[in-house]
Amino acid sequence: MELGLRNRVAVVCAASQGLGLAVAVGFAREGAHVVICSRDSRKLAEAGKQVRAAAAEGARVVAVTADLTKAAHIKKLFRSALREFGRIDVLVTNAGGPPVGAFPDLDDRTWQRGIDLNLMSTIRCIREVLPVMQKRRWGRIINITSFAAKQPVDDLVISSTVRPGILGLSKVLANRYTREGILINSVAPGFILTARQQEIGSVRAKAAGTTVEKYIEKMGEGIPAGRFGTPEELANVIVFLGSERASYISGTTVNVDGGLMKGII
Repeated sequence: MELGLRNRVAVVCAASQGLGLAVAVGFAREGAHVVICSRDSRKLAEAGKQVRAAAAEGARVVAVTADLTKAAHIKKLFRSALREFGRIDVLVTNAGGPPVGAFPDLDDRTWQRGIDLNLMSTIRCIREVLPVMQKRRWGRIINITSFAAKQPVDDLVISSTVRPGILGLSKVLANRYTREGILINSVAPGFILTARQQEIGSVRAKAAGTTVEKYIEKMGEGIPAGRFGTPEELANVIVFLGSERASYISGTTVNVDGGLMKGII
């Protein structure tokens, strides 16, 4: 299927590894110009090489060092994208997950960082890009959240609290801006095998007195698909949602979880 992404401009946040990197590679393979960011300049440079190596002929890749918890860095990211390409067609919001922990162990500073990292970064990125998309009356915004946004997880307290707010924001904005050609959706990944899952698995495995490998194997058995997903499987869905072909999808949340979530809504 021709997705109509050639020469589109996509900004993919937190793309130095894991989900963000896979998404950036996916857009570049379709011929889109891609702007990636990370606060780790060394990892970002390496990611830029990987995305360029995978890119279709003519697709350009720009890497911008930016800490998504800082409003000034987010402004710099979008100024850089506009200076380089003069337009932004697709925004994929993404950020690392907040710490794993029980509610009594999480202080105000930890809560605030989780809010800034996941919720405020999404708000600020969308705020920057909406006027740009309104001028062209075309845009795609895809927010990477987590299955915890719909099915809370006991030891992911901050994530289970903050990420549902992103779903509410997405729905409100879709109601307002879809008529202007700006489609806004979210994706809710289940267990995707990334460094983040290794981190969570390490905490849970230690508490259970087992190894990370055994924890991941056991968790995989409880998923209808029988395994964890790959970053590329999530990226395939996001690239589609960012394309011309997803022209009648807005205000929804797509579960990419191998059947993990049990609810029907």
